Amino acid sequence: MQFLTGVYLLTGLTWFNVFSKAAPLYMAALAFTAYGIHWFAMAHRRYIDSSAQLDGWMAIAFLFLSILGLDVFRRAGDIPLMIIFVGLTMIYAAEIPTRLFSWNPGGRLIGLFQCLTGSWLMYCTYAMTVDLALGAKVWI
Repeated sequence: MQFLTGVYLLTGLTWFNVFSKAAPLYMAALAFTAYGIHWFAMAHRRYIDSSAQLDGWMAIAFLFLSILGLDVFRRAGDIPLMIIFVGLTMIYAAEIPTRLFSWNPGGRLIGLFQCLTGSWLMYCTYAMTVDLALGAKVWI
């Protein structure tokens, strides 16, 4: 779903000009597309029982993508989305030494960052849905 959403946003922004030309929307489209492809690749490697070390190399590129997203949404003043990218940055920063150098505490740290980031993401999903559907403001 992330990949399809990213392609939808990028197509709407570049080919059909149906969305506003807000720079943060370009970052969202880029992130959705890239993370969607990453999930496909990671799932395939796990399906064929490949080495987890490749996830460490991929994490380097996605660390930079996460830092880019953090910076874009910070400059745009979108703090809830910036926090999501802070979480993603922490996940990938922990994933690099864990996968490349078999850092033992890393697995638990990655799990903690994934749980915290996922919880914040679910809160943002809830808040946005309630805001759009009911007009109620639930942002902190």
